[in-house]
Amino acid sequence: MKTLFRCLLLMLVIQTSVAEEVLDGDAVLNRPAERSYDIILESGYLKVGVYKDFPPYSYLVDGEPSGVDVELGKRIAAAMGVEFKVHWIVPDENLGDDLRNNVWKGHYLAKRRLADVMMRVPYDKQYAYMQDSTGEYMNEQVVLFGPYQQETWQIAFDPGQMNSVETIAMFQYHPIGVEIDTLPDFYLSSGMNGRLRNQVRHYTNVQEAFDAMREGEVSAVMGMRAEIDHELAKPENSRFVVAHNGFPGISKQVWDVGMAIKHTHRQLGYALEEIVGKLVRSGEVDALFSDLSLRYSVPQYYREFLSDEAIARAEGEL
Repeated sequence: MKTLFRCLLLMLVIQTSVAEEVLDGDAVLNRPAERSYDIILESGYLKVGVYKDFPPYSYLVDGEPSGVDVELGKRIAAAMGVEFKVHWIVPDENLGDDLRNNVWKGHYLAKRRLADVMMRVPYDKQYAYMQDSTGEYMNEQVVLFGPYQQETWQIAFDPGQMNSVETIAMFQYHPIGVEIDTLPDFYLSSGMNGRLRNQVRHYTNVQEAFDAMREGEVSAVMGMRAEIDHELAKPENSRFVVAHNGFPGISKQVWDVGMAIKHTHRQLGYALEEIVGKLVRSGEVDALFSDLSLRYSVPQYYREFLSDEAIARAEGEL
């Protein structure tokens, strides 16, 4: 039933988008337009792909696109001298499907509907060069580049229910909320040989998990740090605090987030990478996060060659 609902929602969104972008592509072959760097400049706009209903990264506020990725997309477009246009992404089964449907091929129901660049893509070399059983590269149609944020997992808890969160073992005795079918869900449900499973409560998203914590249904919530920060910034959640524990058993507790383009549009990628690099090093990305009451960390990509002073400047400490 859940899969059917996603399919129906996806079809509705795609049909609406096709109506909006009916002239964007080859009308005879129904194929995506090759929007190269020069064509984008000539068209006067940049289509930035962001996930739909995904606060604090990309969502609607009073009918207007908002969030970290939207604001960064606007700054990128402004630096290029073009207009920002949002391209909403409805998540499919996995990242590979999202890249195919929104970056290089297009969904079979809306092949013309592609983003010029997609935000919030894990900047992971292992994923980028992943091979199938025949040795073929699975992601050769896209280029992953331009990391702009370092993300991590985070727990927030109710101090009225728990004194602290030293280890996840405490959730043998305290219920914890997670978004269903996410890594925190799988991690906690299988953690400590399944001893935490009965204390894991599932919700549609992190916001609903916080609603449940206010009602006393759970003592804590686990999600991505920015998601947790976004909820903690709300007045109704002011009594909750962040935990400082680690997550043994999670292979990637910290990861870089970047962008993706079609592999034939490398000139666009070079231009965007230069723009984003300047925004990161100048501290403007940190300021963007701060304006939204979110913590910011410079991606590991930059930590490998920037000085300590440059990193401090990028993180707003100078």
